[in-house]
Amino acid sequence: MAQSASSLLGVGLLPGVFSSTARAADAVKGGTAKNVIYLYMDGGMSHVDSWDPKKGDVAGPTKTISTSADGIQLGEYLSRTAKQMHHGALIRSLSSTQGAHEQGNYFMHTSYQLRGTIAHPAMGAWLSHFRGAGNPSLPATAYVGNASRHPGAGFFPPSESPLFVNNPENGLKNIEPQKGLTNELHRSRMKLASELDSDFVTTFPKQRNVAAYSDAYDGAFKMMASKDIIAFDLTQEPQTLRDEYGKDPFGQGCLLARRLIEHGVRFVEVSLHGWDTHSGNFIVTPDLCEKLDRGLSALVNDLAKRGLLKDTLVVVATEFGRSPKINTNLGRDHYPKAFSGALFGGGVKGGSIYGTTNKTGEEVVDDEVSIPDFNATIGYALGLPLDEIVMSPSKRPFKVADKGKPITKLFA
Repeated sequence: MAQSASSLLGVGLLPGVFSSTARAADAVKGGTAKNVIYLYMDGGMSHVDSWDPKKGDVAGPTKTISTSADGIQLGEYLSRTAKQMHHGALIRSLSSTQGAHEQGNYFMHTSYQLRGTIAHPAMGAWLSHFRGAGNPSLPATAYVGNASRHPGAGFFPPSESPLFVNNPENGLKNIEPQKGLTNELHRSRMKLASELDSDFVTTFPKQRNVAAYSDAYDGAFKMMASKDIIAFDLTQEPQTLRDEYGKDPFGQGCLLARRLIEHGVRFVEVSLHGWDTHSGNFIVTPDLCEKLDRGLSALVNDLAKRGLLKDTLVVVATEFGRSPKINTNLGRDHYPKAFSGALFGGGVKGGSIYGTTNKTGEEVVDDEVSIPDFNATIGYALGLPLDEIVMSPSKRPFKVADKGKPITKLFA
């Protein structure tokens, strides 16, 4: 059992993720969201080939298509998502101050600039901090993918960190108890371990990492014994539905996210890598959009059919856009000045657009949205206390989205 717990830790199970204690906090709730499925396009997604298509030289070969929402057009590579736009809202006026991948990724996830002196919590950790776990036997948050730059819990205790799952089709490994291990033998081993640890724990009673280490094992055993562990088993889903989501890791990750939300995991991030298209943009982007299009459209449709879309905010985000001007390698370079994001469900006004860029997609013309504003909008949909100050261990004050202001017009 100890070996199994260690293996779970090896795939990212961080200490104390099973706390069921929820904080009560007053907040203005703009949406109906209780959960978030956060789809992160790692590398910088081209807005002019997807959410904010343009005409002329900057468009390249990308054509524009109509959607299920009047007045909204998308790039042709999102044809399935186009049929779900009556459920969603586009933000076409995002602008970031960070034009490098690591810094942009960190800023998008935390609302704060990357510093060497402090680690800030990601949005999932803020939700866990204020609302606790939806299911006491499962983690409050999860990350599906293999990115190494996720900020996790930041300065919050390890209990607010996500469970990392590298491959959604493999689920969680080493979750079965050792063959022949009886309950009596297990209790005996844990008693012995506790006795061996007692002097160390007594010596460092206020060291949170010591307690977190013990909590991690307790939580791992609790999860292994839970009937809800079945949430990680995608074979429980019909093959036709699995095919609809797409057979790639991202599509199956979207399906896993839906299953985890159903079983009480409040915040699930699924990442899709490869958007850094400095060369061959019009070869790489269509393939990436195909994966996003399948997974996103199937997810929104599936949530709507199950009556879960009202309670679940689906977010599509990226660290920055790509340059509207096409470079000499038929690629697009980093472009934080103007780009797009999308929200589905969670109480947003379906079929709506916020903000505009000029005819080339290079400049925000109306209603510029900062990264903290974008994250404040997510927090607003969840009813998080955006103005509540939380002190870090170093006694520095922080808020969910720094000084960001939510886009209240996006909500009914």
